[in-house]
Amino acid sequence: MDASSARTSGQAAHVPLRIGLLTDRRHGFDNWQLALIDRLLTDDRFCLQSAIVCPPKRAAAPAAFRLAATLERSTLGRQPDYVPISPGIADLPFITLDDLPDRDWGNELDLVLAISPLATPQDAFSALPFGTWRLSFLDEASGDADWYGYEEVITNKPSTNLSITVWRAGDRGAETLATADFNTKFSAVRNADFIKERAVTLVMRELRRLAETRVITTLSTSTARPAPQPPGLGKLLPYTASVGRNLLARGREAAETKFKIGAPPWALFVGNGPPEDFDPRTAVLLKPDDDEIRADPFLFQHDGETYVFYEAYTPSNFKGRIAVGRLVDDRLETMGIALKAEHHLSYPFVFRHADGIFMIPETNQARRLEVWRCVEFPLRWELHATALEGQSSADSALFPFAGKWWLFTNLSEFHAYEDHCSELHVFEVDGPDLKWLKPHRNNPVVMGSTEARNGGRPFEHGGRLYRPSQRNEYGIYGYGLNIMEVEELDLDSYSERCIRTIKPDFAPGIIACHHMDASNGRYVIDAMFADQADLLR
Repeated sequence: MDASSARTSGQAAHVPLRIGLLTDRRHGFDNWQLALIDRLLTDDRFCLQSAIVCPPKRAAAPAAFRLAATLERSTLGRQPDYVPISPGIADLPFITLDDLPDRDWGNELDLVLAISPLATPQDAFSALPFGTWRLSFLDEASGDADWYGYEEVITNKPSTNLSITVWRAGDRGAETLATADFNTKFSAVRNADFIKERAVTLVMRELRRLAETRVITTLSTSTARPAPQPPGLGKLLPYTASVGRNLLARGREAAETKFKIGAPPWALFVGNGPPEDFDPRTAVLLKPDDDEIRADPFLFQHDGETYVFYEAYTPSNFKGRIAVGRLVDDRLETMGIALKAEHHLSYPFVFRHADGIFMIPETNQARRLEVWRCVEFPLRWELHATALEGQSSADSALFPFAGKWWLFTNLSEFHAYEDHCSELHVFEVDGPDLKWLKPHRNNPVVMGSTEARNGGRPFEHGGRLYRPSQRNEYGIYGYGLNIMEVEELDLDSYSERCIRTIKPDFAPGIIACHHMDASNGRYVIDAMFADQADLLR
């Protein structure tokens, strides 16, 4: 890992970072660009000095591609217009680079951030204290075409990469500041738009880190790769056919949802083994009752019995409820509905503390996090505490570790694409009462849909903390499951590494698995079947 500082340690950390934007235009900004400018203007850690208008990058994209991309954007890329919070966007000063060739930028700016594909050399501002920052998707665009995301969809890559690079003085070349991978969408336009919205969060996280530390920390390995070229007609024709097939399938799914004739067929498997190295191939399917669909299972020990709390719904009613059953050998004796609401419920994170039993179900549609306390086990619960009011949180875990209570949750700050798979946020809390929350200074501590979303109860082994997480790839929600080892955890630092990945290959007919829990020598895992017939076979 390379770390360098461009300021003296005695300089006040509260002095705003002076930032310049590199752009090829004065108006007509995309939603993600407006959102980024808006966040910079409304955060007193930054001083957005100016927008520097530079020559646009020119590249000859095939005419067939430009036509196809225009048609795809007009049909699949429509978004509501971003409405800025700050009125300062209208007053942002613009400077033309060509008119000021001898300007001493070092006395005016700390760094520049490119938000357009430009012809300006990437190291033109490398003498600035923190250099030139650039988003990787700008390498796959020009002033009149944008082909970012097409290569991944066309070649069926499991995920699409986003990186931030920095150019500084010296012979270091492009260094990677941050990187994240996202589940590849079926449409390249949606793939690109979704990731660009996530890019705003990634950039702001790295800028906040820099504003506080005045230190640039780069990754030890480079993510650089040759930028793909615009696809030609030979790739566009099969791609267009693939998008058409996906649209037909999505239309069929939407019709099934409207008429309540279909639902993703998730089911539960149970087996014996510890959470760190259980073998899912030994798991036994818990045959569902009637047409009940089950996911997000949590085990709970009570009075010598093992219970399973899980999300339950049916093909005719997609609104999830929290059900509970007693695990007897390899059978689940259903007991009833523990919790239901007007909105969808899932992910019943159930735990014991002192003399109480608590549950945190996913309630993102209510736009708050809720803690429920059991008043009569296992079917009667009352609301105990709430937090994160007005925010869209999902798959939350509340647990003690190393003498402190921690909340791990997946938040979604969004404009056009609400998504809970891409950001892991960490808070230190007082416990189940949630009287106070202290956010991690580098939230979101994990970005990317291949690792960020919680996939079950964190657990300890040998004094180490492990976090199950979802692996969303191949365009499939909940494709696989990771076991992440948390290597650092405090309010200043967080790091983890993937030590194991579980793929949906342990039982016939399954195409996804995204959640596990373990207790008292047993584990439970969920899996989605290709269709209902495979599940009931």
